[in-house]
Amino acid sequence: MDSPAYTNVHRLYADHHDWLLGWLNRRVSNRADAADLTQDTFVRVLTSPTAAPLSEPRAYLLTLARRLTIDLWRARDVEARYLQALALEPEPVAASPETLIMLKQAVMEIDHLLDGLPVPVKHAFLLNRLDGMTHPAIAQTLGLSLATVERHVKRAFLHCIASRRATDAA
Repeated sequence: MDSPAYTNVHRLYADHHDWLLGWLNRRVSNRADAADLTQDTFVRVLTSPTAAPLSEPRAYLLTLARRLTIDLWRARDVEARYLQALALEPEPVAASPETLIMLKQAVMEIDHLLDGLPVPVKHAFLLNRLDGMTHPAIAQTLGLSLATVERHVKRAFLHCIASRRATDAA
């Protein structure tokens, strides 16, 4: 009723499971990992195309177990490096509701101060002051000359000062 392949694997498992588990336990120093590797080793035997009786079963099992152990160590190494890189990433900071309101008010104030300026002037100023772009980078981004960008930023800056003074005086 049982196939010869099943009988061979069953006998191999019965004869060598405890020995392989002990060997792997000494190798990986973790009983759960050793048990997983032992089972994975026998799964490999079971799914291998040749299920004929082995002349050196322990050597074959050790070869499979060593390869699986190396795979486990590599996976753990990759995981450790990933976690280390993740730990170096800054924690995301969520702004408080008060900070969000202040930012919204500041943006609205800047928009009000820039009111009346042409869009290219506003755009150049905002790229410089809010995004931190340099004048040459703005010129390239907007397709303008450097002199034009400098004039736009200066014009917007002076307009903000004048608007602020007018607001303070009122």
